[in-house]
Amino acid sequence: MNKVDISVVVPLYNEDESLPELFSWIKRVMITGGFSYEVIFVSDGSTDRSWEVIEDLQKENPDTVHGIKFRRNYGKSPALYCGFGAAQGDVVITMDADLQDSPDEIPELYRMITQEGYDLVSGYKMNRSKGDPLSKTIPTKLFNATARQVSGIHNLHDFNCGLKAYRKEVVKNIEVYGEMHRYIPYLAKNAGFCKIGEKRVHHQARKFGKSKFMGLNRFVNGYLDLLSLWFLNNFGLKPMHVFGFIGTLMFIIGFLAVCVVGGTKLYCLTKGIPHPLITSSPYFFIALTMMILGTQLFVAGFLGELISRNAPERNNYQIEKTI
Repeated sequence: MNKVDISVVVPLYNEDESLPELFSWIKRVMITGGFSYEVIFVSDGSTDRSWEVIEDLQKENPDTVHGIKFRRNYGKSPALYCGFGAAQGDVVITMDADLQDSPDEIPELYRMITQEGYDLVSGYKMNRSKGDPLSKTIPTKLFNATARQVSGIHNLHDFNCGLKAYRKEVVKNIEVYGEMHRYIPYLAKNAGFCKIGEKRVHHQARKFGKSKFMGLNRFVNGYLDLLSLWFLNNFGLKPMHVFGFIGTLMFIIGFLAVCVVGGTKLYCLTKGIPHPLITSSPYFFIALTMMILGTQLFVAGFLGELISRNAPERNNYQIEKTI
């Protein structure tokens, strides 16, 4: 196989109008820079003519255009995962298909990976917030600030920017699933690829259609995904360490509380002091509940430990066609 300098992975959903212009732009940049390249379009269950457009582009450019078509819509992370699996380039570039990411940024991203030694370079769309409402910019800033603190990657300002560059080894050694595309830098860091940089990139207005990622739910999901990733990174392979510890602690506290309640009752009996039944005390039931919950958490940790050691493959997607 011929050596490929750059693989451009483009996940898309209903972007048939922008694809020809995007590919022409990428092709022009690659020819000008003298790069050998491939463009991998991943149609994530598109219902418009996106796949027909990809097929036409592939017929015209059989050596450089490849396509993956999902039978249904899975999401951006599965599209990236399958695109990463097919990529052959020494450097892998990801960008959105809506023409808001500029292919003119590719040569500098490539240089930062190959010459400056970065494992991953993420774009930072500085002028993006100028045209966005406060209802979008404020949650975005809070989200990115939280992501920086949790991940420990303090030099990134925009985790969700679709324009990123990776060394090939990075994309072949991380697992992107669910909605974790927002946290690929965190996944890369956890996999041992710690040299992560940022490049200020130009952000353009959408030319066709409308955004597929609007609404408050994406910010809520983003925080939930971040918490999931933090937990999986710290306890995913050792759930007993957290559930077992909390369960044991609750059981011990509950057991000691029962002992105190029972000891108080025995003391009153030996001294002839009137004292109500143990079961009349609310503290007895609180302590008993803590013991039961502690036991359940301990068992949950044990079962989680067994499951984590025998987990089936998560990334199993129905691909209808590959060209």
